[in-house]
Amino acid sequence: MSGGHEYKVRSTTERFTGPLFTIVTDEVEMPGGSVAARDYMRHIGAVGVVALDDDDRVLLVHQYRHPVRDFLWELPAGLLDVDGEEPVNTAARELAEEADLTASSYAHLTDALVSPGCSDERIRLFLARGLSEIPHAERHVRTHEEAEMTTRWWSIEEAVAGVLDGRIANAACQIGVLAAAATLRR
Repeated sequence: MSGGHEYKVRSTTERFTGPLFTIVTDEVEMPGGSVAARDYMRHIGAVGVVALDDDDRVLLVHQYRHPVRDFLWELPAGLLDVDGEEPVNTAARELAEEADLTASSYAHLTDALVSPGCSDERIRLFLARGLSEIPHAERHVRTHEEAEMTTRWWSIEEAVAGVLDGRIANAACQIGVLAAAATLRR
């Protein structure tokens, strides 16, 4: 449901521009006629992959995330940073690069706004099935934080419990795990 007020943007000032996101300040008309500054991040977007094997186990990656200074359990995921690449193809690329897997099928699970109070970032989540390992000689060479990334198979029940007890704190992973669990129950 939307309100009756139209939040018109009077002006936009770019504060920082980088390859993945831009920080902007919009001057926005508020109800009652006042104008307020709203700072936020414009983001290029991302995809995530809920990779389920034949036993309905989900593969999660354990990766260091510097902003929170911690290792997090996450879905194989990545940025929409290749011009013209379809999101499902980005998902397949990220599954190969981060999990050394290919999938015979992909289905759109859901889209999520990761942190709409400060960013327009949207992540498209896919369910991947029919998994196969990539031969060792053909695997992506991981660098930086990804060099220490590990993977682990979780039963869908354990992953849901991990969402609920806080072991899985990454929002996109939480949404993907819960969406996959709901899909399996149908």
